[in-house]
Amino acid sequence: MMRSFFLMFTGVGYGLLAAAGVFTVLAAVGLVPRFAGKTHTGKYVLIYEEMVIFGTLTGCVLSVFSRYCQFGAWWQGHFPGHDALLRGIGVCWQAVFGLFAGMFIGCLALAIAEMLDSIPILTRRISFRHGLGLAIVSMAAGKLCGSLLYFWTELHRTTGG
Repeated sequence: MMRSFFLMFTGVGYGLLAAAGVFTVLAAVGLVPRFAGKTHTGKYVLIYEEMVIFGTLTGCVLSVFSRYCQFGAWWQGHFPGHDALLRGIGVCWQAVFGLFAGMFIGCLALAIAEMLDSIPILTRRISFRHGLGLAIVSMAAGKLCGSLLYFWTELHRTTGG
């Protein structure tokens, strides 16, 4: 009992830390205010922020409880023989999701690229003169090693239980 409580507590804690990191990056690059400024809809910035949080929470729930969020299995159980309609819905959903996910990732990449312009200013102010290239290469190498390990051990194929 105590072990389950400890695992639940640490799992929720790590999840909150990861979510806080994502929201910190989004706040640091100013993505939501930038969207509101570019579309001239600044009065809706609170709704934008709530939708970002809602989307993140929905994605977390769908990934953690994927066993219970399988619409296709439910459809096949209740409407057998209608697979063509299910495939059509799936293709449309993938197209809509891909469009919005691509727009979000593109805007996030551009915002991070603009934020990278501030790195030289920061390095001059903190007198970090030598080793900046090595620090960047080290971060890239770490990311590469983590990605290779992820796909080599097929962690993306593991199931939640």
